[in-house]
Amino acid sequence: MRSERGRSRRTYLIAALVTSVSLVGGVTALSQTGGGASAGTDRTDGLPPSTGSVERQDLSSRTQVDGTLGYAEERRFNAGVTGTLTWLPEAGALVERDGVLYEVDGRKVRLMVGERPAYRTLKAGDKGPDVRQLKENLRALGHGKGLAADEEFTPGTVEAVKRWQKAHGLAQTGEIGPEQIAFSPGPVRIKKNDAAVGDQAAPGKPVLTTTGSERQVQIRIEVSRADLAKPGTRVEVALPGGGRAKGKVASVDRTIGEDGKEQGSQDKPAKITARVVFDDPGQAEGFDQAPVTVELEGEVRKDVLTVPVNALLALTGGGFGIQVVENGKVREVPVELGMFGQGRVEVSGTGLAEGMKVGVPTS
Repeated sequence: MRSERGRSRRTYLIAALVTSVSLVGGVTALSQTGGGASAGTDRTDGLPPSTGSVERQDLSSRTQVDGTLGYAEERRFNAGVTGTLTWLPEAGALVERDGVLYEVDGRKVRLMVGERPAYRTLKAGDKGPDVRQLKENLRALGHGKGLAADEEFTPGTVEAVKRWQKAHGLAQTGEIGPEQIAFSPGPVRIKKNDAAVGDQAAPGKPVLTTTGSERQVQIRIEVSRADLAKPGTRVEVALPGGGRAKGKVASVDRTIGEDGKEQGSQDKPAKITARVVFDDPGQAEGFDQAPVTVELEGEVRKDVLTVPVNALLALTGGGFGIQVVENGKVREVPVELGMFGQGRVEVSGTGLAEGMKVGVPTS
């Protein structure tokens, strides 16, 4: 019979092996390692120093990567009219639909939601997708409830524009263009001002750099591990303040490196960028560009039996087993290994049951 110390050393050895393999990613099998007692033998020469439990749970393989907390969809706003900049928002300010982006010669330019930029003055008889998105905004703001969702600037659209202009103290012309509105896909956060109050504005000249209003995390992952970060992959982010927030991979940039220039080498493997969004953006607190840790959830196994990774030991005839502790006795039971994750490993075998106590080393 081997001593308790011998059993502990063997357990430590195999635990180190299993842990090192599992850190690379989820595995379904390991090479056999000899050097243990026969399976199924009752042991009465001492109990393991500590015990864990056989648990039934959902198990996932997880990989940790570094990320940067920030904001989505950086874009630049150019001036839509010539004149002197008389007001600009502060960095970090949030501008929502109908909010003021900037001011030229005392005239406010307000934000509307839409994919197409404001590139012309819209008036009666005009047609196009920019007309459609204007009408959608007028309806959302309560100035055009009866407007049809089409691309025609109708007499009803003229009246809706006049109502909007009246609400903001403007001349009620029924025409609207870049001197009054600018479009963005959604609310924006001001990242920085590209000009200063008193500067001369002109069409095409940068005024503001903005981002989307919701937090996101950007991660860089080696191309060889890109399958770990597919769109839709569930994640959990460890935030700077100590909290945790759940989310998913929203998109993956298929271009390798910055501007496609980084080709990768032994010292600097090629990487791609992925964007993570939060289930509840309000939980994502922390300074802009703060480093975070992202856990990528891999394969998920539902309702399986698991034991702590360090409960595994090598059996004499090959394969792996666990020490089951029952009624003050120890017996070694062979097991088949499945997924590794969260410090545990999926096991199967004859006679295993939820709640069983298994031997583990003390440290």
